[in-house]
Amino acid sequence: MLTAIGLSGAALAEGVDGAATAWMLVSTALVLLMTPALAFFYGGLVRSKNALNTMMMSFATLGFVGVGWALLGYSLAFGEGSPWLGGLGHALLKGVGLEAKGKIPHLLFMAFQGTFAIITAALLTGGMVERMRFPALLLFLTLWGVLVYAPLAHWVWGGGFLGALGALDFAGGTVVHINAGVAALVGALVLGARKDYGRQALLPHHVPFTLLGAALLWFGWFGFNGGSALASGELAALAFVNTMLAPAATLVAWALLDLLRTGKVTAVGLATAIVVGLVAITPAAGFVSPLSALVLGAVSAFPSYFFLLWRPKTKLDDSLDVFGAHGIAGITGALLTGLLAEKAWNGVADGLLFGNPMQLAIQALAVAAAVAYSALGTFFLLKLVGLFTPLRASPKEEGLGLDVTQHGEEAYVEGEGAVLVLSEASPPALKPVGGKA
Repeated sequence: MLTAIGLSGAALAEGVDGAATAWMLVSTALVLLMTPALAFFYGGLVRSKNALNTMMMSFATLGFVGVGWALLGYSLAFGEGSPWLGGLGHALLKGVGLEAKGKIPHLLFMAFQGTFAIITAALLTGGMVERMRFPALLLFLTLWGVLVYAPLAHWVWGGGFLGALGALDFAGGTVVHINAGVAALVGALVLGARKDYGRQALLPHHVPFTLLGAALLWFGWFGFNGGSALASGELAALAFVNTMLAPAATLVAWALLDLLRTGKVTAVGLATAIVVGLVAITPAAGFVSPLSALVLGAVSAFPSYFFLLWRPKTKLDDSLDVFGAHGIAGITGALLTGLLAEKAWNGVADGLLFGNPMQLAIQALAVAAAVAYSALGTFFLLKLVGLFTPLRASPKEEGLGLDVTQHGEEAYVEGEGAVLVLSEASPPALKPVGGKA
């Protein structure tokens, strides 16, 4: 029996490289870890009465987006089709088995790409926290993963028109971060500000959670960027090292900006800086030298830092600054890739500073396409979902907190009891025998 299985596996795995497969198995697990890590990052930034709901928004994507990816999303992203959309050849995982896809099993490639769809959807929820009804969110995320994320992934990575033009996006600057940042911005605008926004300070309830989330995100990002080499060789090493260096430079630049402005360095600020640096290096990770990664990381701190200072002065309640940290940094990283890409390191293309000005123009086109499609697709889906179920929690539900009203649970309990939630249709409590209360 063992011999038969071994022979069958050997036949199916022709062309598969063992070392590449091992690295991609690890990378897939690392990227999947990023979604629970994001739950902690986001969960620490909201008020305690919404901590569970905020974390649940990320955890929900593991199922609803993951299943949608396996059933249809992967086929629309990576199936053979037009320059605009993949076909249905891989729907329901048809033709996705142990045969080689590059140097790894096709099934593993599908799973690795699925973790990207999941984390992208989780990222955008940061613009909708503390006010979106959970049933509406589940429907929206399911549709968004299939109808917004998958087509954009096809444009860049699946044989679509942006990839054919030569757009460089090593691990998701356009597909993941610009996409998620713009979707969060649209979500914040469609839902409107939280009822207490601008009237009282809405402070993070657990900054250590946010620091923990940032640390785990950085850890998972080594699989996110390093795994995007789809092998375990020199390119993976370059992306891995750049993923270490760029956020380090962003952290230093951010801390110096804080010191010059206020004389203090905040924990939330440094956690945000790490994420900004990771986002910015994502499109460039396998295309730039380590020295350029340091420059890219330092430069990327500035647009996001000053956007995050400006945003609270507006009426835009992008609750957790997803657009500032992911959208702005994703745009910065994508454009800097067009400047700093170096064929001597990547073997693919040079950027403007190395004699290829057209690359910057192609990067700008990819950025514009990602912004436009994500904005329009997200707006349409939110309006569509709103036709079937209310998007926003009521003022009373917001006041009580979404942990209790959406999940019937509390993150923190004082004393020995918890809030008891009874529906309006619940029967009255029974009186003791004798009629005495």
